[in-house]
Amino acid sequence: MKSTTLELNKGSRIDIRKSLNKYVLELILLVIVIAMAFASPGFLTSENLLNILRNIALQGCIAFGMTMVIIAGEIDLSIGSTVALTGVIIGLTTGWLSSSGMMPMEQAVVVGIVLSFAVAGLIGLFNGWIMTRYKMPSFIVTLAMLNVIYGLAAVVSKGFPVTTLPSWYNELGSGEFLSVPIPAILLLLVFAVVYIVMNYTKFGRSVYAVGGNPESARLSGIHVSRVKIICMVVVQLCSALSGVLVSSQVMSGSFSFGKGWEMMAISSVIIGGTSLMGGIGKVRGTFIGLIFLGVLINAMTLLNVNEYVQYIVRGLLILVAVLIASIQYMKKKG
Repeated sequence: MKSTTLELNKGSRIDIRKSLNKYVLELILLVIVIAMAFASPGFLTSENLLNILRNIALQGCIAFGMTMVIIAGEIDLSIGSTVALTGVIIGLTTGWLSSSGMMPMEQAVVVGIVLSFAVAGLIGLFNGWIMTRYKMPSFIVTLAMLNVIYGLAAVVSKGFPVTTLPSWYNELGSGEFLSVPIPAILLLLVFAVVYIVMNYTKFGRSVYAVGGNPESARLSGIHVSRVKIICMVVVQLCSALSGVLVSSQVMSGSFSFGKGWEMMAISSVIIGGTSLMGGIGKVRGTFIGLIFLGVLINAMTLLNVNEYVQYIVRGLLILVAVLIASIQYMKKKG
């Protein structure tokens, strides 16, 4: 009887420990929210909370695409440059079509949006093809493309912001629907689509299999290269969406947009529990990671924490998240 009780107590302690490990990020987030509610009266206002949602939405769409890429065992560092190129393409296309009299500006911007998504898809296709065809590390391929695309955006825009955009375009980045920012609604839609794909489809299972063990995935009949290429295309399309949102918010396109956004996306993915080793991760975790970073940055801003100190805090968070993930990975292997 006593031994049975001891076993039950031990089992309960293990269950509690597992639950704490599983929801540690949510618990820390809750602590920050409670602390900020007392430290800054304006933190829990609807205006500030909607502002947090609007801010994380701009970069958050990319994070969900990046989750797929990292689970597949790859990475994409060129996403920020695609954000910049998207705005430039939309602005230049709108200006050219409207000034030449081919169509009104209000319609021309739609053509620009479609064209920018097509270009983003081709960039993802090229990245995926060159890294799978020639067995090149995605880190190197996308780092090179980061510079190529930024350079291209600067050349075609001649280094100046492109501002030929219709007034309705601003609604995409700054408008609201039922008092909820449109970027936040789009963020939730992207989350829902990627969540369903990764959890309830054959392709989602293939992504996990490819990231976990590419050779085993190949032997089981999965087209490894195709899966990786599709993931690279998806993250680029997500980047184009973010490019649309940021260019519509500021009503211009510029080659300077998107710089450093890849770090925000990767940070959210890693802090959310996705392993850089591939094969392990959750879309839900990325969403929590996004909210966590958004709340943390907002809290530090309200508390007037120095901007450079904020970079240090974010860097340490990533380091700790990677360290924890590495320890868990080694425990599973050992």
